[in-house]
Amino acid sequence: MARVHIGTMGWSYNFWVGNFYPKGLKSTDFLTEYSKHFHTVEVDNTFYRVPNKSTLEKWKEQTPPEFLFSAKFPQVITHQKMLRDCEQELQFFIERISALEEKLGPLLLQFPPMFGSKQAVLLDDFLPRLPKKHRCAVEVRNAQLLNPSFFALLRENHVALAIVVSPFMPEINEMTADFAYVRWEGDRKKVNGALGKVEVDKTDETKRWGEKIKGFLKEVDEAFGYFSKYYSGEPTADAEQLIELLT
Repeated sequence: MARVHIGTMGWSYNFWVGNFYPKGLKSTDFLTEYSKHFHTVEVDNTFYRVPNKSTLEKWKEQTPPEFLFSAKFPQVITHQKMLRDCEQELQFFIERISALEEKLGPLLLQFPPMFGSKQAVLLDDFLPRLPKKHRCAVEVRNAQLLNPSFFALLRENHVALAIVVSPFMPEINEMTADFAYVRWEGDRKKVNGALGKVEVDKTDETKRWGEKIKGFLKEVDEAFGYFSKYYSGEPTADAEQLIELLT
């Protein structure tokens, strides 16, 4: 199995047609074409709605054996209930997403800025209840949480701290699990993201990340990384460049 898995946040973008996707390609064939170039993707729509089993089965059929889907936990768990009284939603999500079987990558708990120190104590009870067979990562958007005790809690539960590349959060390269999870989110105020082209030259920064990931692999077994359309404006180009740097 490859030690580095690089892809994009999502694949179903019509404005990629004519640039990344061939002209005339049907949206139902986007994933098949995407998987010819990348071996992983981060699924964003699980944040809004848990896919039905037939959809997950179709994703499996459309991708090669080594392909991995990382997926966000539903917002009802992380944003609406913020880990309170969500046992039913958690069980439903885990059972449903497990239909991806060997193609299931890490699961991402992405919390809102209001999830701070007072709410973090809820993780003490929540994280141990996560199935050990699944890899999980946590992304926080409140800098108060980026402290040794929080890192220790993640490490104790073998949960990765998602490394976020964003102007709104400090870059913390703390390894708390046996895999690294990086998200190049970018800046929505500077990048449109829907133009289907590079809007900001990130070549030097991407090269720097290539070296950083090589360093991470001295500490962990695997590394996952996903580019947002707000990083340079063309995440497929960013992912291809980083993959080339790492090979």
